[in-house]
Amino acid sequence: MKERIVDYFGLKELQTTFRRELLAGFTTFISMAYILFVNPSVLGASGMNKGAVFTATALASALGCLMMGILAKYPIATAPGLGVNAFFAYSVCIGMKIPWQTALAGVFIASIIFVIITIFKLRELIIDAIPADLKSAISAGIGLFIAFIGMADGGLIVKNSSTIVGLGNFSGTTWLTIFGLIVTAILMVKKTPGGIFIGMVATSILGIALGMIKLPTQVFSMAPSLKPTFLVAVKHIGDINSLQLIVVVLTFLLVTFFDTAGTLVGLAQQAGFMKDNKMPRIGQALMSDSTAMLAGSLLGTSPVSAYIESSAGIAVGGRSGLTAVVTGILFIFGLFFSPLLAVVTSQVTAPALIIVGVLMAESMKNINWEKMEIAIPSFLIVLGMPLTYSISDGLALGFIAYPITMIAAKRGKEVHPIMYGLFFVFIIFFWILSH
Repeated sequence: MKERIVDYFGLKELQTTFRRELLAGFTTFISMAYILFVNPSVLGASGMNKGAVFTATALASALGCLMMGILAKYPIATAPGLGVNAFFAYSVCIGMKIPWQTALAGVFIASIIFVIITIFKLRELIIDAIPADLKSAISAGIGLFIAFIGMADGGLIVKNSSTIVGLGNFSGTTWLTIFGLIVTAILMVKKTPGGIFIGMVATSILGIALGMIKLPTQVFSMAPSLKPTFLVAVKHIGDINSLQLIVVVLTFLLVTFFDTAGTLVGLAQQAGFMKDNKMPRIGQALMSDSTAMLAGSLLGTSPVSAYIESSAGIAVGGRSGLTAVVTGILFIFGLFFSPLLAVVTSQVTAPALIIVGVLMAESMKNINWEKMEIAIPSFLIVLGMPLTYSISDGLALGFIAYPITMIAAKRGKEVHPIMYGLFFVFIIFFWILSH
């Protein structure tokens, strides 16, 4: 059985091992397991049943991971996206006063469009049209974004009314982040296999020993019922009957489209999968995440997309679809062992995210900084992702600037027609968000 798995996923060709893939899958799951608790909390603000959202989150994430691993054979995990779930709850439901049932129907319609444009390979064409320099910028930008999230989650940086952000107050659980960062950094410098994962385990143990992390009162619990949200989206399709709701559907589509595209390209760069500026099996990868998004809308959760935390598993050595399969299986187990997941706090995962950011920032060396027509849009992508707290917004800034700078450099003919199309798409995208 083990040999068949090794052959199917091509572990020998990828110069990885069964054990390393298992460790990578576990590391990815630990890095993104927080979504099982964060997503119900965010969507719960819209009035959705938190228990049902918890179960929907786990099942949709598992489906996407399993498809990504088995069909596309990539070590990339999927789960409901963080930015778009906040848009769902706070902008659409609370801000626009749209019932969550109607918003969920909007996600369902957006996911159907998503599947259709994936089948016709429109998404694949767009990703292939992105220049190599911008793809490197996307990878680096995601790295800085991940590190920013890690430093914020760990308390190293905090909101500051005078300077926007500032250094955090080094007290309490923040010291767990500092400890984990030091331990993980030492292990990485010494090139210790599984250094990121070992760092997380060591931080968890210290947190429990010092009483900063509470031991769970129980280990096993049954999965909450899906009944409050299951197939609600289908029942409310008729509610999408105004220009405002059509704009909401398009926003769900655009944000998820470019979040996923940016994440896939960035992770493929990190893992060394890109060949001649193209990502092999991109069609299968895109179909996996679009199918998971469709299933998620039926189960009762906001749009599913590829997850930047997959970079933690890749950093540990994950190179095949087995990594994603392991992550998917753990999401299913997570349904029944949810109390144990509470031990992995944000202070435990923060050091891992920061170190992964360091690893992904390496791709900046592939950008031609001497050509300003390339340097300016690349820089806007790299800086825009962490500062706007959005992969898609960072992409938009760079993709709008790229045709302008290339035309200014009298290199407009070198710009792919799709990149000119994306220029106008993102102009419209920003206009929609501002209204």
